Amino acid sequence: MKLNGWKAKVWKFNGWSVCGIALVVLAAGSLTTDRWMHVNRVSAASDRVFELRVYHTVPGKVPALESQFRDTWSKLLAKHDLKVVGYWVPEGAPARDNTFIYLVAHSSREEAKKNWDAMFADPAVEEALKSEQANKLVEKVESTYMRPADFSPMK
Repeated sequence: MKLNGWKAKVWKFNGWSVCGIALVVLAAGSLTTDRWMHVNRVSAASDRVFELRVYHTVPGKVPALESQFRDTWSKLLAKHDLKVVGYWVPEGAPARDNTFIYLVAHSSREEAKKNWDAMFADPAVEEALKSEQANKLVEKVESTYMRPADFSPMK
């Protein structure tokens, strides 16, 4: 067969050739994908933990507690390296009337203990606690430490 004066070579593949080429392409793709995925892996040795803190207030006192966190507590937490990921108030009743939630990220449980101990030794924190107790805002605080699952997007 001639095309514009050149002879065209016709490649003929048998079944084994096609399988061999497919195998090489698959192996190359796997190696490349493994390289890309390695960038996003997090070391299993990470001790990072999150602390979920749920405050149950006297009914109707959530706005007052939010105000204290906005004006006082958030600054005290930051001062003592307690890294707050976010603050939340439930949308639906009845939790909306008496629940305030926040999440703290810690590099480890030991670091969390060290930072909380330092915070509660701070005279400014003692003053803020007295103010909170005088206003009878909080009935109960729940704290839960959590480790990220290996497939969690937040580590």
